[in-house]
Amino acid sequence: MNTPEQLISRLGLIPHREGGWFREIYRSEGTLKTVRNEVEAVRNHSTAIYFLLTSGQKNALHRIASDEIWHFYSGSSLAVYEIDANGNFRKNILGTDAENGEMPALVIKAGNWFCAEVTEADSYTLAGCTVSPGFDFEDFELAVADKLALQFPEHEEFIRKFS
Repeated sequence: MNTPEQLISRLGLIPHREGGWFREIYRSEGTLKTVRNEVEAVRNHSTAIYFLLTSGQKNALHRIASDEIWHFYSGSSLAVYEIDANGNFRKNILGTDAENGEMPALVIKAGNWFCAEVTEADSYTLAGCTVSPGFDFEDFELAVADKLALQFPEHEEFIRKFS
């Protein structure tokens, strides 16, 4: 079995600004025009990354302007939390134990706030994330706890924990 350190080295992962480790493995050659914040932009059709998170690390609450599909590869299951525009909170579990409600893939809709944490102590999760239209840091927003807690006061404790 691989250790997180071996996977980071073998897969060429680097620290991610939202927490964890990543490496982009695919960016389509094709592009399309989109409108983001009333500004026209060009995005690749799709992008994909490896993403590794270890126990005790937090993947910070953030949102992006495209749908994101998470795929489970190895390690412990991963809790992926999300808050939609209406304030609905959902806890998704990415993993392979379907009998206990885990899913090997899940979708986070564009604009939903989300974050993740490994479910087991002394473990890690290796996942993949596919974004379409493709990811661009211009479409990425880290949560500001005070601002988001005002918008969703019913989730303030959670927001502060992951911001």
